Amino acid sequence: MTSYVFDNGIPRPFFWFCEPTVYRTGESGLTITTEPATDFWQRTHYGFQRDNGHALLRSVKEDFCFSARVRFRYAGQFDQCGLMVRIDGENWIKQSLEYEDASLGRLGSVVTNHGYSDWATTDTASDISALWYRVVRQRRDFFLYHSEDGQTYRQMRITHLPAADADVYVGVYACSPQTSSFRCHFDELALTRP
Repeated sequence: MTSYVFDNGIPRPFFWFCEPTVYRTGESGLTITTEPATDFWQRTHYGFQRDNGHALLRSVKEDFCFSARVRFRYAGQFDQCGLMVRIDGENWIKQSLEYEDASLGRLGSVVTNHGYSDWATTDTASDISALWYRVVRQRRDFFLYHSEDGQTYRQMRITHLPAADADVYVGVYACSPQTSSFRCHFDELALTRP
């Protein structure tokens, strides 16, 4: 098992995709301040394409289990943060709790294959401020989980990325699709064999 700490900056071999202007590393983890009008979405229903959310990723060739805890306080509609698996701008997965309004959040995932996104959600309370996420890769299949206590995980989804032949990128992400900005904090990042 590899656990990642941020007391000396961004740990290798992680790298930024769309690096945020404001972020902080330290002994307790990584804090990101999102920039407005950032998102990951491709075409379906809404028609727009956006591939400019903030993501801290690393390459992994073999099967894996990646997990992290995220703490957050959303500021505006559609604010979100969680885990991402990425091949390129048209093939990726994200899982998070997305803020809808003061009473409603949407716990869910987006899977994008060949440039088209889907969105699978479960309505939940919007006052949740911390979650653990886990993604397990078995070749081209991916299993997504979430937990409210870091001990008991519930399955969110099983999905497939046909383009996941070898290396994929996995890590954490955050974005604010509207005009808002918020801070989120990631820690307990760990990479293991599934």
